[in-house]
Amino acid sequence: MRTGLAILPATTSVLQDPPSTLGARMQSLWPRVEPLLSQVTKPARYIGGELGARSPEHGCASLAWLLVYPDTYEIGLPNQGLQILYEILNERPDSVAERAYAPWVDMEAAMRRAGVPLFSLESTAAARDFDVMAFNLSAELVYTNVLNLIDLAGMPVRAERRGPDDPLVIAGGHCAFNPEPLADFVDCFVIGDGEEVVGEITDVLANLGADRAHASPPDDRTGSSHRGWAADRDGVLRSLSRIDGVYVPACYEAHPSGVVPRHDGVPDRVEKRTIGDLADWPYPKRQLVPLIEVVHDRLNVELFRGCTRGCRFCQAGMITRPARERPADQVRTMVGEGLRRTGYDEVALTSLSSADYSGIEGVVTSIIEDPACSGQVSVSLPSLRVDAFTVGISAQIQRVRRTGLTFAPEGGTWRMRQVINKLISEEDLYSAVDAAFSQGWRRIKLYFLIGLPTETDEDTLGIVCLAEQCVAIGLRYHKGVTVTASVGGFVPKPQTPFQWFGQNTIEELTRKIHLLRDASRGVRGLKVRWHDARATAVEGLLSRGDRRIGSVIEQVWRNGGTFQEWSEHFDVDLWRTALADHGGSFEDAVYRHRTEDEVLPWDHISAGLHRDFLWGEWLDALGAHGLPDCRWTPCYDCGACTGFGVEHVVASAVPPAGGSQGTGQDLASGGQVPVRFLPTAPSGADPAGRSEDRPVARAGEGRS
Repeated sequence: MRTGLAILPATTSVLQDPPSTLGARMQSLWPRVEPLLSQVTKPARYIGGELGARSPEHGCASLAWLLVYPDTYEIGLPNQGLQILYEILNERPDSVAERAYAPWVDMEAAMRRAGVPLFSLESTAAARDFDVMAFNLSAELVYTNVLNLIDLAGMPVRAERRGPDDPLVIAGGHCAFNPEPLADFVDCFVIGDGEEVVGEITDVLANLGADRAHASPPDDRTGSSHRGWAADRDGVLRSLSRIDGVYVPACYEAHPSGVVPRHDGVPDRVEKRTIGDLADWPYPKRQLVPLIEVVHDRLNVELFRGCTRGCRFCQAGMITRPARERPADQVRTMVGEGLRRTGYDEVALTSLSSADYSGIEGVVTSIIEDPACSGQVSVSLPSLRVDAFTVGISAQIQRVRRTGLTFAPEGGTWRMRQVINKLISEEDLYSAVDAAFSQGWRRIKLYFLIGLPTETDEDTLGIVCLAEQCVAIGLRYHKGVTVTASVGGFVPKPQTPFQWFGQNTIEELTRKIHLLRDASRGVRGLKVRWHDARATAVEGLLSRGDRRIGSVIEQVWRNGGTFQEWSEHFDVDLWRTALADHGGSFEDAVYRHRTEDEVLPWDHISAGLHRDFLWGEWLDALGAHGLPDCRWTPCYDCGACTGFGVEHVVASAVPPAGGSQGTGQDLASGGQVPVRFLPTAPSGADPAGRSEDRPVARAGEGRS
């Protein structure tokens, strides 16, 4: 059982940070942390000091933020959202930000035995001494880690039990677009882009603190004189609820008829925050360089935010509309300065679909040919749209070294891809794969989803057919090639057209995995990998859960269920038991279809998309009707541009080279591939050397 942590007073030590750094209100826990490091694996996770890390200078006039990623250091450090806010807050004269990550199980056990609370990396200060603890929510399975970290900080897990000596707990990220499962534990959520809103939160708290300090002297008995605003916690939360894009659960009541405000002046619906021009926010300027190997260990530069491809399963693409590109010159500047400062020899140009960036080939070329790089810097495009990947792009990114290539067809047949609006034809896929293998690649990864709406066994088996064809293409160029088909179970997400879909059961997803496994046996060069269907079900439970799911999350945590996103710690039985104990079931919470008039737990949170647009897209999906990219076609009136007064910001008015979606693609023939059959027998040879174009079978209709 998890219990609250009793925090012992910090001891005095010559190793303690000087008062000029931490100020009187904080003390360094380093003398108590250092002895623990010899007891754990990877102690460098907990010491900070990376290139790019700030040296905080706390003072009574500075609002102290602790930015927390609820997963290990290796997963959390590269997160660009956290690094951006870290820099913005530390550039302000009235705020300071430090970082913390979830300690691995060995370190947590050592900390609890020694009575050491959660601490920051920069100054080893106790988390509870900060004014704000802000969590990044990138995945639902980290929710139990959020509770664990709040408890490890020595604070009540439930927000209603916290007092003036406890920091405010804030959360943001994609998962915040359905905040209700964590509503009992988080004081307020930031919906949408955080660059502007963190400053506004800082302003509100600073002004409230100044007003209270002016009205009455500090009370030394509470030990919270630096946090004068916190004495009236309800008033603080009500003030924060008036900031655009901030949702305060305590200011709302959850009813079967929906989530409604408790007070006057609290908005009925919280609209997301949207940064209109990325050029105004060239962050991160000082990317952190880790001390140990982490995921995505390279320079990361964001090309653009938002996506208009309209994939109906993709929450990120829906909630980040409209598309806003960073100017090409700024991209080149950020890359050049970042490489010089960090010493990396690889740069990743990131976005939801990097090859869709206007002029992507020119940007890649200019980076590789920059004399400062001396031809030693490689470029990776970690999110590649198949129909925008060309031989030219392939030739450029392999000039230094061949980084990994992952394409995401998502569906195994053209019909399935029309359902999900991932309008990638077989010709698109095979052309991209051919471009890659022809330029020297020998390994390619393909990502697919199973359990999608209206999916049949033919659609599922089409995955193996597509992958097998890709192997055959590779064998034209190399004797040994590997194509890995990575298969994930589909989870319906809030704020998408599929939010009404009844998710496949664990048993059905497992059956489809077995179909793929059996069909792929004997296909040389093809590997099939799949995600645990049980974890997919739990992710679905948390993705579309309402406020009642909070008690389920708490019970799983109290019974030891942390790091549920890690296969070695995931335990579906903890979730089954907790759900049953609170009168719920996977059948009702996860597997059933929602109706058009059903109140959804996130209806009071707006991603800027009209509900009738999402419902219309759901009906189009059921009819397998695809829609082209709205960046290059007439507006579909989804609401994102008109609602926020921001149009798509692109660096070029010309669609990306090689892209077929929105550029006149015939949606009736996406499952066919024109193939040239050259004459082989002398008697049948055409003296003019002509060839004949004929379509091959759609993927899923036959094996070749």
